[in-house]
Amino acid sequence: MVPLMFAHHRFDIVAPAALYWPANNALLVADLHLEKASFFARQGQMLPPYDSQATLAELGALVSETGATRVFCLGDNYHDGEGEARLEPEAARRLTEMTSALEWVWITGNHDRDVAGLWGGKVVDEWTGEGLALRHEATAGSHLPEISGHYHPKIRIATRGRHLSRRCFVKGRHHLIMPAFGALTGGMAAHDPVIEACVGGPAEAIIGLKEKPVCFPLPFRNTAIDKVDDSQLALPLATTGR
Repeated sequence: MVPLMFAHHRFDIVAPAALYWPANNALLVADLHLEKASFFARQGQMLPPYDSQATLAELGALVSETGATRVFCLGDNYHDGEGEARLEPEAARRLTEMTSALEWVWITGNHDRDVAGLWGGKVVDEWTGEGLALRHEATAGSHLPEISGHYHPKIRIATRGRHLSRRCFVKGRHHLIMPAFGALTGGMAAHDPVIEACVGGPAEAIIGLKEKPVCFPLPFRNTAIDKVDDSQLALPLATTGR
């Protein structure tokens, strides 16, 4: 586990896109986008139909690894409004087993505003507690330090003569944006102006590497932008990273 401090709370990076919160024995993930492959299949773009099973298998493994008794899913849990009802049977069985055994909180996102907890779990628009807000989309004027998803941040890093794109956390004074957890999710550059508009500066991109976090300063201004142009976020997300 790789430690990450935010808003006087200790978290651990336990996977490229998951946090463990020891004080609450909780696992935090964002942007599962379950049933993304079946969504695109309906539009004639055939993808391997195993994304939901792969995503939930990885999530279940992290629950076992950490011993978490609570799971917070920070929005865009399904890729579209019909994804919850469309969840394929084996994935639905696995999900039902986990939600029955754990305290499971679904936070609604822009892709799944009507999520109903069909396979178990509690549905909320946001969660607040311990001096923190957990929500899907970062808000520049949040009154509480917040942890969110939505933007799928990634960073390109140079290593051994080549460039790799890695999922990353974006951390500012008041905001911590999580990378997407889902198997078929794309990404937005961590330094994108849309992310800067919410987080402001100073900020850094963080990936967990071995036993320590590796931090990359982001060139953000010290004040957040007043107006955010997020029109691109209404479009279906790309299946590959930028």
